[in-house]
Amino acid sequence: MRVAIQMDPIEGVNIESDTTWLQAMEAQNRGYPIWVYDFRTLALEDGRLYCRARPVTLRQVVGDHVTFGDEAKLDLGQDVDVILMRQDPPFDMAYVTATYLLETVHPKTLVVNDPAEVRSAPEKLLVTKFPALTPPTLISSDPVALNDFHRRHGEVVLKPLHGAAGSGVVRLKADDPNLDALVEIHAMGSRDPLVIQKFLPAVSKGDKRIILIDGEPVGAINRVPAKDQVRSNLRVGGSAQPVELTERDREICAAIGPTLRERGLIFVGIDVIGDWMTEINVTSPTGAQQLLRFNGINAAALMWDAIEKKRAA
Repeated sequence: MRVAIQMDPIEGVNIESDTTWLQAMEAQNRGYPIWVYDFRTLALEDGRLYCRARPVTLRQVVGDHVTFGDEAKLDLGQDVDVILMRQDPPFDMAYVTATYLLETVHPKTLVVNDPAEVRSAPEKLLVTKFPALTPPTLISSDPVALNDFHRRHGEVVLKPLHGAAGSGVVRLKADDPNLDALVEIHAMGSRDPLVIQKFLPAVSKGDKRIILIDGEPVGAINRVPAKDQVRSNLRVGGSAQPVELTERDREICAAIGPTLRERGLIFVGIDVIGDWMTEINVTSPTGAQQLLRFNGINAAALMWDAIEKKRAA
């Protein structure tokens, strides 16, 4: 298979922790030709989608991990078989527009994850389709609604709807007077709603990242926040630890798996705190390298197995 990866600059990735790197290395190990490109080079003309891409040769050598070939103009509907959409959020209009463009070649060229479904399934919105599996949650820009939720549920977590990697996540005590000010500050820079969610004390023991391939759970890691912190994301100081799937985890995965498969969401990471699912991550989920290191489970290899089956169908 010929593979193009839409991603942030590959020369800047941490090859010891980055999930996209593991996916790319697995593709190379299988003999797939690989190109990388920036979504800003996408160009739609006369119904055909092009990009400026560079072929790459990868090495597991820190500081010398990639060699680029000559840049070429790729016809993404003709020259490649699979596109991995792996650039990091923010999930803004540029990201949304990239999904519209990729939709013009999918599924002839298989885009992972399905671009229309990525657009329709922001991490903190898709989860609301499963209210029995989630803590009490409100999504709104309305300060009256946000304050009412705060009064009813006491201690809460407030976060931007389209935030990522723990950015902007705030914990508010039951009697905290700062909610209105935080809503005002958010409104100065964004018209997007906020998410307010009942605080789960179990977060002190970790925020579990479960990776699902084509709707099936393959393993999990636990992300434990630093002392006195509410954010467990690895990019903001959380530490990764090995963990096993519980019966409740499997119950959650069984409930959401059919929806993920139907939507063409092949590589997904969900977040579980205690017994509750808080997010379904479909843009560029992480955690695969830590899962491989802790449990010997290669989620990237399982992803490519699933892709090969879909291409052969």
